[in-house]
Amino acid sequence: MTDVVIIGGGLGGLFTGALLARNGMKVTVLEKNVIPGGGLQTFQRDGVQFDTGMHVMGGWTPGGSIDRIARYLGIRDRLNIVEINSDCMDTVTSLADGCTYSIPSGRDRFIERLAGYFPEERENLERYVDAIERIADSFDLFNLRPYSHGSFDMIPEACIPADELISQYIENPRLRSLLAYNNGLYGGEAGRTPAYVHALISVLYLKGASRFVGNSRQLADLLIEVIRSADGRVLCGHEVSGINVDADRNISSIVCLNGEEFVAERYVWAAHPSELLRVMPAGVFTKAYTRRVSSVKPTCSAFSLFIELKPETFRYIDHTCYIHDDMVDAWNLAAVDENGVPCGFMYMTPPVENQGEYARKILATALMDYTQVERWDDTVTGRRPDDYYAWKNKVADGIIAKISRIHPELRHCIKSVYTASPLTIRDYYHSPRGSVYGFSKDSNNLMESQLPIVTKVRNLYLTGQCINLHGMCGVPLTALTTAEAILYPTPILPCL
Repeated sequence: MTDVVIIGGGLGGLFTGALLARNGMKVTVLEKNVIPGGGLQTFQRDGVQFDTGMHVMGGWTPGGSIDRIARYLGIRDRLNIVEINSDCMDTVTSLADGCTYSIPSGRDRFIERLAGYFPEERENLERYVDAIERIADSFDLFNLRPYSHGSFDMIPEACIPADELISQYIENPRLRSLLAYNNGLYGGEAGRTPAYVHALISVLYLKGASRFVGNSRQLADLLIEVIRSADGRVLCGHEVSGINVDADRNISSIVCLNGEEFVAERYVWAAHPSELLRVMPAGVFTKAYTRRVSSVKPTCSAFSLFIELKPETFRYIDHTCYIHDDMVDAWNLAAVDENGVPCGFMYMTPPVENQGEYARKILATALMDYTQVERWDDTVTGRRPDDYYAWKNKVADGIIAKISRIHPELRHCIKSVYTASPLTIRDYYHSPRGSVYGFSKDSNNLMESQLPIVTKVRNLYLTGQCINLHGMCGVPLTALTTAEAILYPTPILPCL
């Protein structure tokens, strides 16, 4: 018997568990994989650790929302996180003409730098930054202000498509595309992605970006420590296979594939909602709710490249680098060129302890549509055909070739290369079509992709990136909302 059972030991489950444990609740987290952490997990090859998900983060600068949550949990000062160079947070290179733009953090520096590239747009840039800051400030939860649970009130310009918001203020087509350079962080789509998604993430990084030094697993370890300090548990290898629900619409127990059964007063589902439908008894949720969850479009997937470098051959880069084949098409980064290589991606050299002049590794991540791997849809990790691995090698070589146009020395610096495809993401996270950012938000139907944290099952709550915003920016904030709903239940919570 425990107070709360959380299904899913990724970022959302661990943050929710830690917040509940911090408030005296006994928590049991059930994770299906052998290692907890989800996107915080790392893997090791030849003594080099690679992060699988959290490469660059916002919200960790002093006073930032995630920084404040981590301090509340008592773990912030034990995390090894470094702020990225504020004078050059990102670079964006257009291979079509070889132009590279340097993007700083800080409102004034940002406007001044981009106005240097586009002098005629200075006033428009100021108006644009005013707009995204106004949108970000309108979200109470984003700013950790008291808010009304479940409210869906947004100012009008937060709800229009993000590309339309930019076009309202910026006239130059190239600058419009440049302002969308980082939509790889949220899978932005022209005419669909709401302006608030673009605004929240853009403002978050304007305030400063950060990286983990060493590995991202350190955050998962500390969150687990908080849970265990309150007599809680994090159990790996515990995939949920069934949920027992009584006549009063209360979960009575959770059953795992290994036969173990867990009983609690409350339960939190921190995995993808489609997986909840798979294990929940038929008829518990209404047909409308089931249809709604099943029909929401997932975001695109990703292809990741992990490069181990030869010692002291490739210089450390203290910012994130973005490559676009052509800056005109920044809203279509999941596209591939005539050789099947992604048209846009980001790469970086993650810092290690006592980082010196040279890097030890490179991480490159490209958005990718699941259709690229659909021909191998019925295969599983470790049992894929040779043509799949040949395809992965071809994509990896194409990405390396594009990076080499900026760093010609790269190929001579490479010791080993490892890859992960949308199939890897699908199989590890049980994410439909390998979706990396949960539900795709649609400005034409905002309510469709928004799920409330409470459900028709009286003691079941939801958390994770499909509920509000994704990633390090959004998931801890949703965890905060879920924990508050459990600790301070209120009748005004919506229940769909």
